[in-house]
Amino acid sequence: MEARLKISIIVPALNEAEGIAAVLAGLAPLRNRGHEVIVVDGGSSDNTRELARTADRVISAPRGRASQMNAGAALARGEVLVFLHADTRLPENADARILQGLAASGRTWGRFDVRIEGESRLLPVIAFFMNLRSRATGIATGDQAIFVRREAFERVGRFPPLELMEDIALSRSLKRFSRPLCLADEAVTSGRRWERGGVLRTVLLMGWLRLAFFLGAAPATLARFYDGERG
Repeated sequence: MEARLKISIIVPALNEAEGIAAVLAGLAPLRNRGHEVIVVDGGSSDNTRELARTADRVISAPRGRASQMNAGAALARGEVLVFLHADTRLPENADARILQGLAASGRTWGRFDVRIEGESRLLPVIAFFMNLRSRATGIATGDQAIFVRREAFERVGRFPPLELMEDIALSRSLKRFSRPLCLADEAVTSGRRWERGGVLRTVLLMGWLRLAFFLGAAPATLARFYDGERG
């Protein structure tokens, strides 16, 4: 039965000691129901690896979300893969929502709506438009906790080796199989990225980077620019 499929939750991490323990504690109910959690460390200089030992597996991979998530997927035993950022929490009963949703829709992949946690009153507005844009375009972002059947993930060649926009590139490839299943249940992600750089400034920066990527700019160049802007 579809509901008995195993889910592998893959968490790429880099210097996430402040929050990784809480994220993994939130995944404990899914582990108790037979799913697995794999943390892939990209060379943390803090004690992320030690704090992540409550996961089923903690491995290392070259720094970069695409590289780290592909390494986790290669070791995963689940028929469905969930790629979860280390500062994001899945909604309650995420496993049932994913498995039942995929079975009922016949789709091969999907994502959750996102809610951004933070002080700024602009963050709910940003999340609203992220979710709206995703439904309209069929493109998901990593903040929305992308999930995909392993077979489809392998058939599209996994995440491409990009330094930035790997989630956008994967979405484009998976759209060849189906549009995403867009679940209204909310994954809750940290607003630190927006608030640290200034909310409006970060929105404009991310919009510019996305446009440049769609127009053919090299992801490596965009990644260097993004890192430089973040300081």
